[in-house]
Amino acid sequence: MEKISRALKNTLHRLPENKVLIIVGARRVGKTELIKHFIKEGTEQYLYMNGEDVNTAEILQNRSVKNYKRLLGDRRLLFLDEAQHVKDIGLILKLMIDEIEGLRIVVTGSSVFDLENKLGEPLTGRSITKHLFPISQLELNQDETTTETRANLSERLRFGSYPEVFQYASEQDKSEYLNNLVSSYLLRDILTFEGLRKPDKIVKLLRLIAYQIGQEVSLSELGNQLGIDNKTVERYLDLLTKVFVLKKVEAFSNNPRKEISKSSRWYFIDNGIRNALIANFNPLALRNDIGQLWENYLFTERLKMQEYTKMTVNNYFWRSYTQQEIDWIEERGGQIHAFEFKWKRKKRSKAPPLWQTLYPEASYQVVDQNNYLEFIT
Repeated sequence: MEKISRALKNTLHRLPENKVLIIVGARRVGKTELIKHFIKEGTEQYLYMNGEDVNTAEILQNRSVKNYKRLLGDRRLLFLDEAQHVKDIGLILKLMIDEIEGLRIVVTGSSVFDLENKLGEPLTGRSITKHLFPISQLELNQDETTTETRANLSERLRFGSYPEVFQYASEQDKSEYLNNLVSSYLLRDILTFEGLRKPDKIVKLLRLIAYQIGQEVSLSELGNQLGIDNKTVERYLDLLTKVFVLKKVEAFSNNPRKEISKSSRWYFIDNGIRNALIANFNPLALRNDIGQLWENYLFTERLKMQEYTKMTVNNYFWRSYTQQEIDWIEERGGQIHAFEFKWKRKKRSKAPPLWQTLYPEASYQVVDQNNYLEFIT
């Protein structure tokens, strides 16, 4: 496949002067490649720095306008990759953006817990934050016909959509890449996080979550299986969210007497990562978890679409105490939209009776193989 044009490219083109664009996302989703491709296409003079390079940190530590003006020269576009590795980076960027007229700064990071601490308050009102995901179907639509998309669906349910996955022709190469990604890159931020004493528990926790896609997760049950307390489980899940491995969805409820209100479900940001953790890249015909693969895939692709189309929305799932449930609820524009995910629709489906009673004005739709592209693009 030709080089895929990323959805955030236009955001770089439209960045206003004296603003910082913060691009966050997991390792290897293409943040650096996005910047390099933008640089290659443009004609504007720029300065590129890598926060993981000790020389970068050393140069930036001289926190003076004179130093930064000398560093930039006539250039008014600065790229700083992996910015979380630079001490006091928020204060440094604030000084630059406030004192150097016409400057635009693009920073990337793969660790929200670092970036939140280092960029948050100093850049209030001065920054725009965007999330870069693995390749989305929205992006693939630029080069792929509908027939090709449907033919590739099985592979994406199994191997996910990390950019480098598309470069490998064989399934063995794809699985080897994903296994290496999990062990060498993806968990590096969290496994080296200060104070984390039991990294093996993180991997075991992820495997437990992998088998509970589409189900409510009990912290106490997870804690018992892992031999750790509930607060530690909660902390690990929070960290896994902040390094873009997992995403939490909470229950929707306006009637606590009839609906589950204090519960949550967890999904993986990419199917390939999920399958690597459970060591299962088998063809769909040999699997008993197609429903989970389908639900996780639709979840992540819908998130990507929401981000890239700037949709303002709150996402939930819904379940009643009588075991009636709906996979996906969106609250947007003052309206409630309900979606049920079905790999194969056996018959015409209706919303659960209690849902119809409680929310008669809400829309309801089943998302299956016939109409899923409308849902995710």
